[in-house]
Parts: sequence; structure tokens; C-alpha cells
Amino acid sequence: MGSFSIWHWLIVLVVVLLLFGRGKIPELMGDVAKGIKSFKKGMGDDEAAPETKTVENKSEEAKDRS
Repeated sequence: MGSFSIWHWLIVLVVVLLLFGRGKIPELMGDVAKGIKSFKKGMGDDEAAPETKTVENKSEEAKDRS
């Protein structure tokens, strides 16, 4: 069971083509590529985002002191 013969691969290829059709496989690969690119872009946007600082409300502190 370690190695498959050419007949095993041909049968698998025929089954895949029957399930997905000739045009569907490239379309699926294109969708996968778009998803990967989108994911990488999202990860890059997270790293490039500037750090935000919180601003405390000074008027609340002034009211507490009076």
C-alpha cells in the first residue's frame, strides 16, 4: 500500500473530474489563491496599523479635585 500504480492515479483523476468538472478545478484554485492573498493582506494591515494611544478625560479629574 506504500506505492500506487498508474491505474490508481488514473481512477482518482477520473473521479475528481467527474465530481468537479473540467472548468471547476481552476475556478476553485483561483478562489483559494484569492483567499490566501486576502489573508496575507489582512495580516500585513494588522502589522502596519499605527498604535493608538488612549486619551484620558482631564475634566473628570479636575471635577474630582474641586
